[in-house]
Amino acid sequence: MAMRDLTVMGAGVFGLAAAWEAARRGACVRVIDPGGVGAGASGGLVGALSPHAPEGWNDIKAFQLDALLMAEGWWAEVAEAAGLPTGYARLGRVQPLMDEKAVETARRRVAGAADLWHGAAEWRVVPASGPFAPLSPTGLVVEDTLSARLHPRMACAALAAAIRAAGGTIETEGEAEGPVLWATGAAGLADLGAALGRGMGGGVKGQALSLRLDAGDAPQIYAPGLHVVPHAGGTVAVGSTSERDYDRPDTTDAQLDVPHARAVALCPWLEGAPVVARWAGLRPRAATPHPLMGAWPGRDGHYVANGGFRIGFALAPKVAGIMADLILDGRDGIPGAFRLV
Repeated sequence: MAMRDLTVMGAGVFGLAAAWEAARRGACVRVIDPGGVGAGASGGLVGALSPHAPEGWNDIKAFQLDALLMAEGWWAEVAEAAGLPTGYARLGRVQPLMDEKAVETARRRVAGAADLWHGAAEWRVVPASGPFAPLSPTGLVVEDTLSARLHPRMACAALAAAIRAAGGTIETEGEAEGPVLWATGAAGLADLGAALGRGMGGGVKGQALSLRLDAGDAPQIYAPGLHVVPHAGGTVAVGSTSERDYDRPDTTDAQLDVPHARAVALCPWLEGAPVVARWAGLRPRAATPHPLMGAWPGRDGHYVANGGFRIGFALAPKVAGIMADLILDGRDGIPGAFRLV
């Protein structure tokens, strides 16, 4: 078999995004994943692309801002190359404010957003309004105009089609050849930890569901530990649980009833909406608070991009660009906090 310019191990969003970024730059790319496209955490339902609070600025917040700002154009190019939709829409996010202390905190952040987001998006405190607004004890909510939605399964399918359209291949078996990028999720973090002799992270089980209800272009809703995300096609996603202890990582159970009930209590307009899909899977969480990126220590020509727990889809465009720079051109733009060593 001919040598490839890049082999990507893992067909989740980090692996597919990096493969697409390399392919669009002219590299010959092969993606290998025994489970196929989006078989792991990237095959979920929620797809909330949202920023951290605009305060206490650090590497991860700056990185995520850049990724969110480039997402619209980047995903549009994926959709065009693939001839398939990704479900992307920058429709913003609403957060109910539960008490006066939360209102005060939210109002303090207005100026921070204006400064730190460089005028590219707004964070504002406004009255809750509209048919798809959440209940708010104060009558007020935070609206931000930076958040977007993306349908994970549609996005992964579009990335795969774009890679193939650019001449790349996606396979379920094969040997890693040439430069190799390992984006293998929770199992990959365990493998990396075993190779380096220290804990590099692992999997956290998540469960989510999708309801049949057409909320049109309503913004997503966030409350602590809960996302309610209207998607194109007349569904609303709800999730996710975060479970460190579990019997079966890929099976839904009664724990999914909790976010479902919370979502209906927060958004009474969801009452009676039928469940059309349930999902469970392991999400890769690095031992650090941020993803891990860079050359694999001690393995010449091998690289890692992993640990996108909860924010993998939000970060994927920028992660892909930085990894393509490093692997194809030798340019290292990885922020210090994200480095493997």
